[in-house]
Amino acid sequence: MTRDSRYDILFEPVRIGPVTAKNRFYQVPHCNGTGYRYPHTQAAMRGIKAEGGWAVVNTEWCSVHPSSDTTPTANARLWTDEDVRANALMTEAVHHHDALAGCELAHAGLHAHNRYTRIPAMGPSIRPQPPQDFPGQGRAMDKKDLRSIRRWHRYAV
Repeated sequence: MTRDSRYDILFEPVRIGPVTAKNRFYQVPHCNGTGYRYPHTQAAMRGIKAEGGWAVVNTEWCSVHPSSDTTPTANARLWTDEDVRANALMTEAVHHHDALAGCELAHAGLHAHNRYTRIPAMGPSIRPQPPQDFPGQGRAMDKKDLRSIRRWHRYAV
């Protein structure tokens, strides 16, 4: 079966900054429930997408600091060197199929109840945290906190 020529543009390489995606198939960040707990499963699933032809494959949202702990959910994270090695499994699986690997760096702010790290949550103002299965209270961020979040993002890159 031949492809309709209207769709040829989807299969042309696209320059994204300093790199080139082999086509326009871009898998946006999405959670699959494996995160940092099951890095081999995460790598296999994302690698299969790259093998199937996706030009860019991303992680799910990736926590950049322990103050962004959303336990019990299992998202990607970049808190330690061990986390870097775990995420490298996914990157290697994606690169094996000549695809680009991406990462959605994030800080959960008031959505981080920090059950594991026990760090007080922070947000734009002092306010209750969004409802989960227990109440929580966030503290207001100051300029030092904003600089820290920017620094954590830079460090994660």
